[in-house]
Amino acid sequence: MDAFWQHPAVIMTGYYSVVVLCLIVSMAIFEAVTRYKNWQEIKNGNMAVAFATGGKILGICNIFRYSIEKNNSLPEMLGWGLFGFILLIIAYLLYEFLTPSFKIDEEIAKDNRSVGFISFAISIGLSFVIGASIS
Repeated sequence: MDAFWQHPAVIMTGYYSVVVLCLIVSMAIFEAVTRYKNWQEIKNGNMAVAFATGGKILGICNIFRYSIEKNNSLPEMLGWGLFGFILLIIAYLLYEFLTPSFKIDEEIAKDNRSVGFISFAISIGLSFVIGASIS
């Protein structure tokens, strides 16, 4: 039975399943943090929300990619991935704080694609920094 649990396909399936679950939970948390309804806005064609949400998804997956690569166990991978996700949320809140001339969430909800794209770029860019820092 040990050979089964050590098979690369079984290990990959385990990591994949955990990351998909973490992605679902992460997106639910982002949904609670933002003032707009991500999936409803995307359904309505709001490209700014699509950019921002896509950046969050790619950022979270990128953090977990680094976490899988640098850790040898599922609990370590999960711990570092979740810590990276928390840092990504903090970055999002800092982005809102550091732009006092307008509200990020309001601009994204109004389909301001420039703000949505910058949100996308911040999420992706910082995910590389966070990922590279994972030990």
